[in-house]
Amino acid sequence: MGRREKVTKILIAAALYPPQMGGPATYAKMLAEELPKRGIEVVVLPFARVQHLPKIVRHIAYAFLLLRALRGVQLVYAMDAVSVGLPAYVVSVLCGKRFWVRLGGDYAWEQGQQRFGVSVSLDEYTKYKRDASWQVRALASVQAFVVRRAKKVIVPSMYMKRIVQTWGVTDIQLCVMYSAYEPLTVPLQKKDYRRKYHLHGPTVLSAGRLVPWKGFQGLIDVVAKLRDTYPNISLLIAGDGPQKAVLHQYIAEHDLSETVRLLGSLPRAVLGEYVLAADVFVLNTEYEGLSHQLLEVMALDTPVVTTDVGGNPELIEDGRSGYLVAYNDTEALCEKIDAILSNDALAAALTAHAREKAKSFSAQTTVDQLAVLISQQI
Repeated sequence: MGRREKVTKILIAAALYPPQMGGPATYAKMLAEELPKRGIEVVVLPFARVQHLPKIVRHIAYAFLLLRALRGVQLVYAMDAVSVGLPAYVVSVLCGKRFWVRLGGDYAWEQGQQRFGVSVSLDEYTKYKRDASWQVRALASVQAFVVRRAKKVIVPSMYMKRIVQTWGVTDIQLCVMYSAYEPLTVPLQKKDYRRKYHLHGPTVLSAGRLVPWKGFQGLIDVVAKLRDTYPNISLLIAGDGPQKAVLHQYIAEHDLSETVRLLGSLPRAVLGEYVLAADVFVLNTEYEGLSHQLLEVMALDTPVVTTDVGGNPELIEDGRSGYLVAYNDTEALCEKIDAILSNDALAAALTAHAREKAKSFSAQTTVDQLAVLISQQI
């Protein structure tokens, strides 16, 4: 009998996975579809399978699911350091499996922003994290504990590499692999989608989880101010999250229901239609590791205005492939949005350069890089 060829098999512990929305979900799905084409068998275990359970219990249940799924697996690849990362690390040690982790951001800081009173930027928090509440410091300790013990730590940008280095992770462990994106499907033209969604005036679009650091409330103020110049301007915000009720109330209190619409969570195909229909896409974010959303928009004919934070400057060259401004800088946001709305030639030039830049973040490049790393380590 011939010698059996060794099969490389990995388990992806996915914190988010479709139909859940967001860049991490898209990334995990892309790996599940593309790595088998490169000879790597993939098993995906979404955290959503246990998310209905009480806290702590869900993590224990997830660990048991991991144990059942590890047959034939050589590598456990966790998509965060806490919710799936901690149980994945424990199970990997118990079963003698290699353990890697991918970090899209700082989980402790994100939870601090949403639940534990952190109001400063990630950069500021990183300098003074000892001043955070005990809950945030506990999460940060768990996160650092898990990440320092991973054989490889994958980060999506040079910015995130600098953040993670402050946790005591070594250069040997760290590997920068830029995020890739799946192009949004938009078979028709801008005019067709504007007609479909009844968009008649200048249209600003934003999208993302409705969380404090995405700056949606500040963007609402910006568009309200732009009504002096563009009386029929509208702002569309796609996404869902913990700030949904707060934003609805803010819109109502400022009598902006005719100007601002919360679209909720949209299927990717529908989001692509809105992106193409819009005149400008604005991401007024306080923090991004590397934004899948920006990459998707850059590949279409909609100019981008975003903030000069996190990994954004690694995607957008200010004044060439979009505009970069300070977070929540109302004057600068108004100025750049107005520049695009009032100058079609400028908008066309920005989108042309953005499309070229987006080509360097193809799924093929990213998955090939990961597949080579896996083959070298297993």
